[in-house]
Amino acid sequence: MKKALIPIPDKDFDTTEVALTWKIFKENGIDVSFATENGAVGETDPLLLTGVIFGQLGADKEAKNAYAELQNAQEFLHPVKYNDINPKEYDLLFLPGGHAKGMRQYLESKILQQKVVEFFHLNKWVGSVCHGPLVLARSIDPETGRSIVYNYYLTALPRSLEKLAYNLTKWKLGDYYRTYSVYVQDEIGNYLAYRSQFKTGFSNFVPFIVEDRNLITARWPKDVRKLAETLVQRLNF
Repeated sequence: MKKALIPIPDKDFDTTEVALTWKIFKENGIDVSFATENGAVGETDPLLLTGVIFGQLGADKEAKNAYAELQNAQEFLHPVKYNDINPKEYDLLFLPGGHAKGMRQYLESKILQQKVVEFFHLNKWVGSVCHGPLVLARSIDPETGRSIVYNYYLTALPRSLEKLAYNLTKWKLGDYYRTYSVYVQDEIGNYLAYRSQFKTGFSNFVPFIVEDRNLITARWPKDVRKLAETLVQRLNF
């Protein structure tokens, strides 16, 4: 049986990107484990369950149902610690996103970044979406002194989407949609050989992924099903 690892923060991860991916993996016979910094049980961003503003911009019914199931899953209730991750035990690393401030614990973890480098050195499959590729970009390979994705084509949350969400909600929620002062696309671009390696797709509402060698990335929750199903296909061939 193939094994996948999904690291998450203690709170504020994206409901769809974690729960729907977990469900698709499980339905296709992939054994999933979770990891948190110190072994705490993670919690999703609560606004994604109720609706960020006027009941909108949250997770859809399918994702909420998946999260309800996930909360009773033994692998979710008993995560490993970041420090105890052994990349050799897994076939796939999946790095989800989320934008609320609790995500910083995960996005800034030096331990997790070291583990990411190990996954790449072992040529394991890696999938990531939204803010998740920030973890990839910040993972510095000690052999080169550069990001582990320095020479990769990839995608993540596009500046246009991050800016739109912020502008629509700042009057009520302030910087809720700005995890950092620098847009995700811009920070990741700083770690790449060329900014043109970051791809945004032609439409935000047409599922879009970027594949480059062992890495498959996507932009936001609307891309998650395509991303997860593609990772399943790659694992099975």
